Amino acid sequence: MAMVESSAIGLTGRLVCGNADEAAVVRRHLDRHVELTRAEGGCLHFDVEPTDDPLVWIVAERFVDRAAFDAHQVRVRASEWGRATSGIKRDYVIDAIADDL
Repeated sequence: MAMVESSAIGLTGRLVCGNADEAAVVRRHLDRHVELTRAEGGCLHFDVEPTDDPLVWIVAERFVDRAAFDAHQVRVRASEWGRATSGIKRDYVIDAIADDL
């Protein structure tokens, strides 16, 4: 049986705006949010892409481990993005991704 050495953390899902005003907030703040997140030391992958529905974005992210993911969450809550989008619905699933050796 393989030992689990570490677990990356992945998050997938959707950011779902309730109206055009919320969508405008996302568009206004998204580029900076993506830039800051991708610059985080533990970020392996971070994408937020629009869908055919102008109120919905697909989110996919991956961090090296739980500590990096948790640090990201703390930074986001304290950020301009976090404050501006705190009331927007998130429909996310968070998974540990084991690296088997």
